[in-house]
Amino acid sequence: MVLPAFIMLLLLIIFGLPIFAGIMAISMLGLYSTQVPLSAIPIEISRLANSPILLAIPLFTFAGYLLSEGDTSKRLVRFSISLFGWLPGGLGVVALVSCAFFTAITGATGITIIALGGLLLPALISEKYKENFSLGLITTSGSLGLHFPPSLPIILYGFVSGVHIEKLFIAGLLPGLLMLGILCIFSVLMGKHWRLERPVFKKAEFISATRQAAWELLIPILILIGIFTGFCTAAEAAALTVVYVVLMKTLVFKELNIIHDMPRIMVESMKMVGGIMIILGAALGFTNYLVDAFIPMKILQAMEGVVHTKIGFLLILNLFLILVGCMMDIFSAILIVVPLIIPLADRFGIDPLHLGVIFLANLGIGYNTPPIGLNLFIAGSRFNRPIVLLYKATLPFLLLLLFTLLLITYWPDLSLFLPNLFDNN
Repeated sequence: MVLPAFIMLLLLIIFGLPIFAGIMAISMLGLYSTQVPLSAIPIEISRLANSPILLAIPLFTFAGYLLSEGDTSKRLVRFSISLFGWLPGGLGVVALVSCAFFTAITGATGITIIALGGLLLPALISEKYKENFSLGLITTSGSLGLHFPPSLPIILYGFVSGVHIEKLFIAGLLPGLLMLGILCIFSVLMGKHWRLERPVFKKAEFISATRQAAWELLIPILILIGIFTGFCTAAEAAALTVVYVVLMKTLVFKELNIIHDMPRIMVESMKMVGGIMIILGAALGFTNYLVDAFIPMKILQAMEGVVHTKIGFLLILNLFLILVGCMMDIFSAILIVVPLIIPLADRFGIDPLHLGVIFLANLGIGYNTPPIGLNLFIAGSRFNRPIVLLYKATLPFLLLLLFTLLLITYWPDLSLFLPNLFDNN
């Protein structure tokens, strides 16, 4: 009786049942089948509500929504052009760097494509970049900032996995720069191949653009300094970021009005936070069921009969996580999948920090993977292009990201070098 009910719930989720309702129903059904009191779910939700680190999520989300208003995107693009525009393929580098930075500080790939895409895509095409190249670049660049602070997925991953968020921030820096750097090199090579025009570097323009964008550029730097000097925790850094962004937007640039704009932005950002929190509460109940039913151990026993090496496990893990990244948003994936894979990774001796970096890299790539990667549909809607065209446009970038994923996966020192260096000091 329980198995058919599980199958029915999975089908309902596939056909549109809200994911939090499906997860909660599966959790209740699972706890009932293992004779665990259903009170375990509200107990887990109460534990969630009392977690200090979770305060960082709504605060950073609110700060990100504030930054998406006004001319922040234009200032960042102008700064990037003044810094990288002289390179062959420099405007492509500008798009990649701007999108990565914007994703890091807003925490959402879709917002990046919507906010910056309308600005960057016409600019790329007007500078004689091929349309397919431009579409693929903008679509894939939306997920490049997931490894950089103050990335919301890193904070949520740290909460669910129990790994220090500060160490995750450090561990993600080199892999994130590698992913960004390889795509930038590709843009430079294509710029040389197409012999695109290269504007001359102008010192005066660079200084002017830097002055304009300095307030936004300081945000991740101040967050890192605050956390790693011990001046503030991640939650306190999030609160300070909100205050900083509000003052910047209202007093410095005068782009927002506290009375007219702030309530609207607050409601919009809290809609997203509310969705995350509802899923998180349901997922904690689901995790309780998985633990009580020994599901991770059963999966491990099944895998031990098939996979005998760490290399083989990592390969299967990558394929699985890319598939998950295609089908689920990153927040839901973290909440549901992380409790399953942590025991398995631990059995194969994978460092928790390295696992976190692999996880985020896979889900970012999954956003761009046909046939149902989320960024493909967002870009198709934003630019009014057929989804099949987006498949073709993103393919070269996707192959480069997959190559980078292999480096990140099988070169653990790339993720662990900086955390170990800080520990030794």
